[in-house]
Amino acid sequence: MSLRITNQRIWVILGIISLSWGTSPIAVRVGIGEGIGPSTMAAGGSLAAAVSVWLMIGLMRRRNLVGPVELRIGLVLALLSVALPQQARYVALANASAGFVTLVNTLIPLGTAVVAHFMLTNERINAGTTFGLMLGLAGVTALILIGDSGITDGGDPIMAGMMALTSVVLISFAGVYAKRHAGRYSVLGVTGVQLAVGSAIQWVVALALDGAPLGHSATGLLAILYSGTIGMFLPLSLYYFLIRHVPVVFSSVISYLIPLVAVMAGVVVLNERVQPGILLGGALVLSGVVITDVVRVREARRQEA
Repeated sequence: MSLRITNQRIWVILGIISLSWGTSPIAVRVGIGEGIGPSTMAAGGSLAAAVSVWLMIGLMRRRNLVGPVELRIGLVLALLSVALPQQARYVALANASAGFVTLVNTLIPLGTAVVAHFMLTNERINAGTTFGLMLGLAGVTALILIGDSGITDGGDPIMAGMMALTSVVLISFAGVYAKRHAGRYSVLGVTGVQLAVGSAIQWVVALALDGAPLGHSATGLLAILYSGTIGMFLPLSLYYFLIRHVPVVFSSVISYLIPLVAVMAGVVVLNERVQPGILLGGALVLSGVVITDVVRVREARRQEA
């Protein structure tokens, strides 16, 4: 697919992905505001995403997508990329604004680069990546220590920061693990397994911590449905399509747009606050991401030359 011919379509897809991932934390905070526990929100969202994936598999009439390899990899990713990180992330969203948590999650590409340095023989971090990582971590430290949660009812920025960082670390390991086994499995099959198993694990946790999911408002249920379908299934499907058809430079655009969408949507929809600590920490985090992306793009172009 030629980038020149399909440039407008690519930017539309980028916009949809950014809006979906950027507004997903807003839906989570709406659900929590309706009295739904973070664990139930995580479990419900994963279930909605899992149902969407398996419906798509059924509609595509794809068979033999799940074999022993897909089961093994899917089970690992169910823990590393679904159950554990979502529980941590949703607890973070119960204690800080969508913008706060999304800014921390922006560190996932940096975390993945560090994990890949130790787990993959052909991917080593350089001085630029190291500097970007240090800036990003300095930004997260500022977010935590300054104490601006971004929500009007106080919140707990220390808890939110630690939980969001935990999510980053887990997803970084998941990304490297998936890449280590790339080409050996069906992406759609693994996605279906990890979402289904991850959802089952989270429902066990939700029932233990939040009790039976009964009596929730229509708004809360819609928030769960949105977070699973629009906030998880749709952007994930489009992202897998996108990275197979565009140059490396375009993958960085999403990292820049998602925090902007989350911050703006949080202010408009939930009256969240853009406090000085969030501005300072966010500037450092995004600076680290920008520096790392510039280095990565230059390296990719140098190898293509």
